Amino acid sequence: MPRIRLLAGLLAIGLTAGCKAQTASSPGIDPALGRRIELQVRSEFELPGDVTVSVGAPKPSQFTGYRTLPIVLAHGSKTQEIDYLLSTDETKLVHMDTMDLTRSPADAIDIAGRPIRGNPSAKVTIINFDDLECPYCARMHQELFPATMARYGDKVRFIYKDDPLIDLHPWAMHASVDANCLAAQSGAVYWTYVDYLHGHGDEITGPDRNLDKSYAALDRIARQEATVGKLDEDRLNACIAKQDETQIRASLKEADTLGIEGTPALFVDGERVNGAVPENELWAAIDRALIAKGEQPPAPQPAPSTAAPAPPAGGGK
Repeated sequence: MPRIRLLAGLLAIGLTAGCKAQTASSPGIDPALGRRIELQVRSEFELPGDVTVSVGAPKPSQFTGYRTLPIVLAHGSKTQEIDYLLSTDETKLVHMDTMDLTRSPADAIDIAGRPIRGNPSAKVTIINFDDLECPYCARMHQELFPATMARYGDKVRFIYKDDPLIDLHPWAMHASVDANCLAAQSGAVYWTYVDYLHGHGDEITGPDRNLDKSYAALDRIARQEATVGKLDEDRLNACIAKQDETQIRASLKEADTLGIEGTPALFVDGERVNGAVPENELWAAIDRALIAKGEQPPAPQPAPSTAAPAPPAGGGK
């Protein structure tokens, strides 16, 4: 059963069994622990960003070494309280399965050597499993850059992982290989290449959908970006010719381990965001991560004015 259906079932139960008021976070729970609990619950149920998670006060339980911990899911006016078990040493959370609270769901993602966009020392990291041929990924990419990056400035950093859905997108693997060939020499040139592909996917596919032409276009664009970036062209050409998929296959395996079934799939400091979600949903997840790290999120943007424009100075007759 998909997690979203499980959530819908939980909320429906709340309606029939009687809705309960949303509880405040327990003063007895350390904020850092509360955040780890929230991340695990969001990951387990793949909760949409507009569902809030509130951790209640621990209560005695019938299980030795555990206390009952009520957690409230809320979506609009609907709420559902779920009882979990929290170990007395505060390292385990149990609800059908045991969750390891010493690790975030995204801790196992290998980001060593990946190009970084934004502040390399930022406290909040956004990891995106990306397919360079995927139109939804292109939409998300255009939402991240420039709007999201401009909003958060040096508070966040962005890292892309390869997840080409080769059964659906025939040139995505080749594009990932070429992108990584560029990344091996320059993170900045890698990003300009990714920017171009996500803005010109139809151009790469071509009107006749000839795969050899798509490969040639990908290679040509990579070489053009390398020339502008003053990279070692012989080294790049050797890498492009080799088309070594080892690094991409390792990233695909990570995506499978994480249960990723489509792209884009983002992890905002461990909080999973599936698909090309609306901007406000993504920003809500980033704000939560910043608050958890003791950072103040940017002020909400004012809604566009709907007032009629003022008449010209001096008025008219």
